[in-house]
Amino acid sequence: MKLLHTMIRVKNADESVKFYTQLLDMTIDKRKRLDDCELIFLTDGNVQLELTYNDETPQNGYDIGNGFGHLAFAVKSLDEFTKKLNDFGWQYLYEPFDLNGKGTKIAFIKDPDGYEIELIEKVVW
Repeated sequence: MKLLHTMIRVKNADESVKFYTQLLDMTIDKRKRLDDCELIFLTDGNVQLELTYNDETPQNGYDIGNGFGHLAFAVKSLDEFTKKLNDFGWQYLYEPFDLNGKGTKIAFIKDPDGYEIELIEKVVW
């Protein structure tokens, strides 16, 4: 058994696709139109993130809820990512910090819908 994808609902498909493809380097794997929504499958080469854009999206977006935590992405260098983040016009929710004193750094950002994204830089890839 393996994890195939995680689905999140988005209020602006174009903005979310731009965020995940341009900032987080995911690629569009496929798009599928259903009767009442569009499904956009993004991939990092291993797993997929399904963005669901419903035709009747609430004006203020969706409530994320209190059970969801975050999505996590590995980055080679948080220093390089910080430059890219600044160029993209985004800010950290939590600036990079050393998690365990062994060189693993993490940071957090939010996507256009407010979902938290953890960025993890590990000493060894």
